[in-house]
Amino acid sequence: MDLKTLLSPIAEDMLGMDRIIRARLSSEVALINEVGGYIVSAGGKRLRPALVLLSARALGATGEQPRLLAAVMELIHTATLLHDDVVDHSDLRRGRRTANAQWGNEAAVLSGDFLYSRSFQMMVESGRMPVMRLMADTTNAIAEGEVLQLMNAGDPDVDEARYLRVIELKTAVLFRAAMQAGAIAADATAQQVQAMGRYGHELGMAFQLIDDVLDYTADPEVSGKAVGNDLAEGKPTLPLIHAMRAGTPEQAALVRAALSGDGAPQLDAVLKAVDATDAIPYTRALAEAYSLSATAALGDLPDSPYKKTLLDLASFALTRAS
Repeated sequence: MDLKTLLSPIAEDMLGMDRIIRARLSSEVALINEVGGYIVSAGGKRLRPALVLLSARALGATGEQPRLLAAVMELIHTATLLHDDVVDHSDLRRGRRTANAQWGNEAAVLSGDFLYSRSFQMMVESGRMPVMRLMADTTNAIAEGEVLQLMNAGDPDVDEARYLRVIELKTAVLFRAAMQAGAIAADATAQQVQAMGRYGHELGMAFQLIDDVLDYTADPEVSGKAVGNDLAEGKPTLPLIHAMRAGTPEQAALVRAALSGDGAPQLDAVLKAVDATDAIPYTRALAEAYSLSATAALGDLPDSPYKKTLLDLASFALTRAS
């Protein structure tokens, strides 16, 4: 099942969220409107706002506020992508030119800042102090994750624990916040907010682990990214960490050298080392464990089409091709 079909129970909510985003991206500054329109038209999975809506509706929320908070989540996520692409010197995302490639680093960074500040204006509008507290903590954690990843770049001594902490801060905390924001919009109990947050965290971990697998296994025509992009950027992801740990001294030395320098010319040899050490099955197995944990977190949630979608998303995270 594709993601659009999977998210059909919240199709109207997603359209409503899109309308809010388009309205709130408007600015008297022409360049912000231009960059904002370009970003919105790029599409993407929109998974984080979908989690807000699914969480809220699964817990009985009605009205427009879940759509507003879903828009907040998408603007924050988009801001992180704008900044990521500048830091990573990326030219392509989802198969098309990044904002920094199109308008330059300065415009991309400042547009990202605009999205962050606009999202916090919208949170104030929601009148939900717990959401504002949640997102203040979450955006701070994401920034820490970005700095930690920058420190880890090109470092072949990064171990599994350090890697997992990076993906927790960069990815899982926003998934967790999306689920918790939806629960808060539904006036859920503290226990329900915690359970939804647990689902989001575990799903986010599984999602990022599979992202790192796809960097070595995906079809570039489908993923919109070149194979070995993380290696070229010197990112020590779990497939590489496992290959260094489980491989022969020669394989470990090869991967270390590729991470420390320009890994692109050594991509074929690194791919062979990753394959020989079963690094991809190892990473997938860990993702499956997180996916199962996400499913378990929903045990007390009443049955509904929204709960079914959340359960299906835990499986989708493992089987997706991009």
